Amino acid sequence: MSASDSPTDSPTESPAGSPASVPPGTVRGHAGEVAVAVARAHGVQTLFTLSGAHVFPMYDGAVRAKPPLRILDVRHEQTAAFAAEATGKLTRVPGLAVLTAGPGVTNGVSAVAQAQFAGSPMVVVGGRAPQSRWGSGSLQELDQPPILASITKSARTIPTAAEVAGGFDEAFRLAGAPHRGPVFVDVPMDQLFDQAEAVVPDGSRDRGQRPDPEEVDRIARLLAGAQRPVLVLGTDVWADGAEHAALELVEAAGLPAITNGMGRGVVPGGHPLLVTKARSRALGGADLVVVVGTPLDFRLGYGVFGGKEEGSRPAQVVHVADSPGQLAQHAELAGSVSGDLTAVLRGLLSGLDGADLSVWSGWVADLRAAVREATARDAELLGAEADPIHPARIYGELVGRLADDAVVIGDGGDFVSFAGKYVEPKRPGGWLDPGPYGCLGAGLGAAIAARLARPSAQVVLLLGDGAAGFSLMDVDTLVRHRLPVVMVMGNNSAWGLEKGPMQLIYGYDVAADLGEQTRYDEVVRALGGAGETVTDPRGIGPALDRALAADAPYLVNVITDVAAAYPRSTYGV
Repeated sequence: MSASDSPTDSPTESPAGSPASVPPGTVRGHAGEVAVAVARAHGVQTLFTLSGAHVFPMYDGAVRAKPPLRILDVRHEQTAAFAAEATGKLTRVPGLAVLTAGPGVTNGVSAVAQAQFAGSPMVVVGGRAPQSRWGSGSLQELDQPPILASITKSARTIPTAAEVAGGFDEAFRLAGAPHRGPVFVDVPMDQLFDQAEAVVPDGSRDRGQRPDPEEVDRIARLLAGAQRPVLVLGTDVWADGAEHAALELVEAAGLPAITNGMGRGVVPGGHPLLVTKARSRALGGADLVVVVGTPLDFRLGYGVFGGKEEGSRPAQVVHVADSPGQLAQHAELAGSVSGDLTAVLRGLLSGLDGADLSVWSGWVADLRAAVREATARDAELLGAEADPIHPARIYGELVGRLADDAVVIGDGGDFVSFAGKYVEPKRPGGWLDPGPYGCLGAGLGAAIAARLARPSAQVVLLLGDGAAGFSLMDVDTLVRHRLPVVMVMGNNSAWGLEKGPMQLIYGYDVAADLGEQTRYDEVVRALGGAGETVTDPRGIGPALDRALAADAPYLVNVITDVAAAYPRSTYGV
C-alpha cells in the first residue's frame, strides 16, 4: 500500500476527505471512530483484540485516529482480556479489550472475573449481532450483558450510534473510579458502523471520597495504644496512588509492614521495616493488625490474627479500603474507614504526632531477628544442588539478576508460590499475580501488557508447566509484535498444587500428571522465539543470563522435582 492509499483520514474529516464543519473537540464519523476518540481521551494507548467482523469499526477508528491507536492482536481472546486487565494494573489507566460477539466475549470471561476480584480497571467492548436482525438468529447472536453482570461493575448494551460517546465515557469513568474494576459494554454491529457526532470528553475520573476524619483519628489512637502493631499493604494502595503515603507512614512511625498483591514493593525489598519474611511471627504475635487496600480473605486468614501464644488474646483488626463496599463484613473489626487511601494514611501519620512509639522498638527488633532467621533458612534451599532441581534454586539464581525496575509476573500454582516467598520487589507496581481469583492462563497477556507499559524494564514471566498450557500459543503474539520477554518455567510434569493434596486425602492421585519433561522451549522456538531446557542446577544461572540478553521471547524450561511442594498453610478453603 502506498502512502496515498493509506487510510489516514481524520475522524473530523468527511468521507470524501474535505474538511468537515465540526467544532473543536468534536468528533464526527462512524461510531467506531467516536468510541476510539473517547478511549484515547481516557488515556488508552493500546486496543487488545482478536480479529472479528462485529468490531471492525473499532479497528478502522484506531487506524484513522491521529496518531493511530495501537492495535495488539492475539491468538486467544482470553489473552486480549488478560492484557487489558494487566494494563489497568500497571498503568492505573483502564485497559481496553475489544472482543467480537458471542465466543469472543465468552472467551474473555475468566479475565473479567479476575479483574473484578483484583480491582483492576478495564473496559471490555463486545461486538453484538445487528439490532435490525435481533431475534432472527444472525451469526453469534447472544445477549451478553446478563452473562457479564455478576462479574463487572456494569454490563450494558449501548443501543444506538448516537449514544456511543456517552456510554463509553461512562464506562471508562466507572472502571477507573474506586473501587476499580471491569466494565462491559456491547454495541450492535449495525449501530457501530453507523454515523455519529459527539463532543470528546475530558477523560477525568473520580478520585474517591474523603475519609471520615473521626474514624481516621480513632484508628490512629488504636495504633498509638498498641504494643505489637503490624501494617498490611495490599493492591489498592498501588491502585489508589497511595504508595508514597504508605512508605511515609511506615518510615516515620517505625511501623513493621507486610505487603501482598501489587502492594509488594511499596516497602522496598530489604527495607528494615518490611517483615513479610516473618509473616507468621508478625501476624501471629500482633496485638493490632491494620489492613489497608486488600480484602480479609483466605490469604489473610479471613481477618483472624494473633492469639497464637498461650494466654495471648487475638489481635484487634482494623480494615481500611478505598470504598465502603470493600470493607469486610465477616470479620470482627476494632475500626474501619474507607475513602482516598492517601488521605487515610497521611491522616494516620498526623494522628500519631506526639505519641510515644518507642514501645514498638522491641517488637520491631524481634521481627527483624525473625526476618534474619528466615533469610538464613531460605539460603539452603535457594542454593540447593538437588537432582531433580528444587524450584527454590531457580529463585536463588533469578533474584540477584532482577533489576530494581523489573516487572515480575506469576502464572502458576506451586512454582509461583515459591516466587511469592523469595521475590521481594524493590519498587511498587512491579509485581503481577492472579490475585484472589487464582486464575491460570493470565501470564502471556500480562507479559504483553508489561512489555508495552514498561518498554525499558526487564519483564520476567514465571510459568508453571500447567499454566503454560492455557496460553503458550501467544508466544506467537510476542514474536509478531516484537515484544521480548523472559519466561522462566518450573516444569515438574504435574499439576503440583493438586497432586500432593489429593495423595494426602486419598492416598493416590488422578488427573494430576502432565507430559514428562516436555520440551516447551521447542514450542517457543517453533513459534519464532528462543529457549532451552535446564536439568542441572548449575545451568540455571547461565541460562537466565542468555535469556535476559536475548532480543526475543526466551523460555528457560527448568525441570524440577515434583516432590518439592510448596509448604502452604492454607488451600484457600
